[in-house]
Amino acid sequence: MILSELEKQLAERRDAHLYRSRKVIESPQSVEPVIDGKKVLSFCSNDYLGLANHPEVIKSFKRAADSYGVGSGSAHLVSGHSAEHHQLECELADFIGTERALLFSTGYMANLGVISALCDRHSEIYEDKLNHASLLDAALLSRAKRVRYPHNDIAQLSERLESSGNENKIIVSDGVFSMDGDLAPLNDLVSLANTKSAALMIDDAHGIGVLGNKGKGIIEHIGIDIKQVPILVGTLGKAFGTAGAFVAGSETLIETLIQKSRSYIFTTAMPAAVAAATRTSLQLVQTESWRREKLQSLIAQFRKGATELGLSLMDSHTAIQPVVIGSSSETVVLSEKLLEKNILISAIRPPTVPEGTSRLRITFSATHTEEHVDKLLTVLDEIKVK
Repeated sequence: MILSELEKQLAERRDAHLYRSRKVIESPQSVEPVIDGKKVLSFCSNDYLGLANHPEVIKSFKRAADSYGVGSGSAHLVSGHSAEHHQLECELADFIGTERALLFSTGYMANLGVISALCDRHSEIYEDKLNHASLLDAALLSRAKRVRYPHNDIAQLSERLESSGNENKIIVSDGVFSMDGDLAPLNDLVSLANTKSAALMIDDAHGIGVLGNKGKGIIEHIGIDIKQVPILVGTLGKAFGTAGAFVAGSETLIETLIQKSRSYIFTTAMPAAVAAATRTSLQLVQTESWRREKLQSLIAQFRKGATELGLSLMDSHTAIQPVVIGSSSETVVLSEKLLEKNILISAIRPPTVPEGTSRLRITFSATHTEEHVDKLLTVLDEIKVK
């Protein structure tokens, strides 16, 4: 791309109300962060369980930093794989119920790494049209044939699988869809994968830690044996409150990824202190079920109040509660009005979501209070969000 064209493209993006800018947070992550010297009430973080600033998690991080230093120094396969990394992988596998788990530095890299290691130009990848960008990009980079099906449309997916004679095919879906908040039809996906001889990969970034009695995600929530989902991806930067991601599966899967996954092999390992902090988060996820119960209570409170206000809600009962506005410009204006009243909610616009579905993506945390939700509803009503 010629550099002289970039300013023109940026101007076009501004004119279309699609320009993105960053807000600088001046405080620890919480539901009441400080931005530009002002405390705001945030409803756009993915810190679903409120663990990002948990004192025990911080204590574990500091203790490990004293023991291991700050940087890991190298990739896992060179000299960067510490005892903290190794123990976290064992504990994650035990938590999920798989033979092995493998850490990645980010969720994006986990999805790129899995799909690039398992698929090539002779493969077929079947993806939900609303899958996360990392899954879509991974399929593109793999050079496999991509077959995208309408959101959660099992009939269309079945029809497309039926017409395939390829022996190397994989169904890939989000578990909880990040912009709509709804769930994948996991029972149907498992059934299709079995009957059509396809592998199944689920990215449960927004379900792990949040869904299920023990926080094991959509698989526990739906009640499916983990063996029915041979490739499970989870993130550590959302409900766990730290950073990074993992892939859980069989011994064969994990060893294959160690040998072939380029985004694993050629990336510096996350700091050992992050792994240590995540081990504490994992314990809290399992022992403090009240966080999930509190979260569900707040979601129910919001949905009830929003319905009474006549807000147009999507079919989501997760921590992600989008209010679809439609136009990008109107969504930006509403987001700005909210911030004027000290409420932070991002305006989500294309290409993150389809044209005409720009939205206020409202998310909840276990550290929100009922009073916080009441304030949100009051302000949404005052600025006439419908």
